[in-house]
Amino acid sequence: MEIILYGLIFISGTLFGSFFTLAVYRIPLGENILYKHSFCPNCKSKLKFKDLIPILSYIALGGKCAYCGQKIRIRYLLLEILSGTVFLLFALSLKLEVLNLNTELIIEFLFFILYIASLFIIAGIDKEKVQIQKALLVFGMGLSFVYMTYVCIQNSQYIYTYIIYLVLTIILLGVDTLYLRKKLIESYPIKVAMLVLYMIIFSGSEIVYLTITMTIVAITIKLIIKLLKERAKRKVVIQTDKDDLYVPVGFYLCISNISLILICNFLSNWVM
Repeated sequence: MEIILYGLIFISGTLFGSFFTLAVYRIPLGENILYKHSFCPNCKSKLKFKDLIPILSYIALGGKCAYCGQKIRIRYLLLEILSGTVFLLFALSLKLEVLNLNTELIIEFLFFILYIASLFIIAGIDKEKVQIQKALLVFGMGLSFVYMTYVCIQNSQYIYTYIIYLVLTIILLGVDTLYLRKKLIESYPIKVAMLVLYMIIFSGSEIVYLTITMTIVAITIKLIIKLLKERAKRKVVIQTDKDDLYVPVGFYLCISNISLILICNFLSNWVM
């Protein structure tokens, strides 16, 4: 029974992974992610059900579009596998088993699956565009409010802490919407701050401190490696491409936070 349960969770994760690729492509373009039919971005042909089966469709089609033969980026396959693996690891980290399933555990699992899914999409867009979409942060606020309501019903001692975090998020959203947009000022740091508050609500301040530390370390290592490569090629350090001046901080925060949630869950539920 456990194999069936974990198999279904992995398959669900791959389905989410397929959705992530769609969302990362469409959200920055302002396109509908729910009702618009999936299509090939090259030939615009509508994809059929057999073309949308996670992992299997990519393998069966040889990594190419069935209609125009355009090569499909392997990152789509990798993201589906990664998403399924993360969902499976999260279930394992919670010791989610058929015999111990209860309403509280299922609700916690579902909340965090939605949370992790939103981080995947935020990370994907930030990696590609170096921007954190406000629509995803608004979704995060809504999910946070529902989650806070549920947690406070279970244990009211957290209510004041959650209210403070929610109010801070609303203030930052208001600053971004009402002031910075009018002044045409880049609001990326504000959105990073909102993302951090979103993470605190779900994963707690201790994990977020570690998330920020891991992010700083990862970015530092990346910049050092980049600098060493430039020196090895005897290139001038000054960049002419504007995109090279920006670092996708949100991407590193999301990946670090997901990794630490899994690690901390395994340590608390399996080791201690």
